[in-house]
Amino acid sequence: MTYNQFRIALHGLTVFSIRDVTKLFPNFDSRRLVEWQQKGYLQKLVNKWYLFSDIAMDDFLRYRISNCLYRPSYISLESALSQYNLIPEGVYTIQNITTRKTILYETAIGSFQFRNLKASVFFGYHVDRNNNLPVLMADPEKALLDFLYLSPQVKTMADMQGLRFNINELNNIINWEKLEKYAACFESAVLNKRIYLLKKLITDANAI
Repeated sequence: MTYNQFRIALHGLTVFSIRDVTKLFPNFDSRRLVEWQQKGYLQKLVNKWYLFSDIAMDDFLRYRISNCLYRPSYISLESALSQYNLIPEGVYTIQNITTRKTILYETAIGSFQFRNLKASVFFGYHVDRNNNLPVLMADPEKALLDFLYLSPQVKTMADMQGLRFNINELNNIINWEKLEKYAACFESAVLNKRIYLLKKLITDANAI
């Protein structure tokens, strides 16, 4: 098999696994992957995942890679909050929620962190698509709840202020009825207190 034949068959996936390769080419010689890495055609990521080197990197592709590396997972926490412009900072490490154990992958194209939540609150995400490739992204309400739930340092109003939420975007984007419905599934008094602090922060800001 030539590299061009391989590229034509798999390039549309952008990121692919050994399993994807063997589905198409059952007798594929994995030594070709090493050879093509050495020639700079491919980059190896983790967990037998690979990336075509000639594809331009952007946020969507990083999100797609993140979804693939560790399943089940969806983009959430600071990554989703930044995507929705709810926090001012860009985020280098792609943050995800998973039902599996918490883990961090460091790769040549960036860091990917997966944080555990119980299966009963693994919901509240949707599918975004680009060039027919799917990405699982938290709804803004769920990203906010995931973040607050996994932020044990937030105990006071000063702590909440220190998170520097974009109040205008919170006013515009967040459906509070939906957020409270989602929040009830966490069954967490601590989370409810943090939601109370956030609402007070927004109320005080709107009164200025």
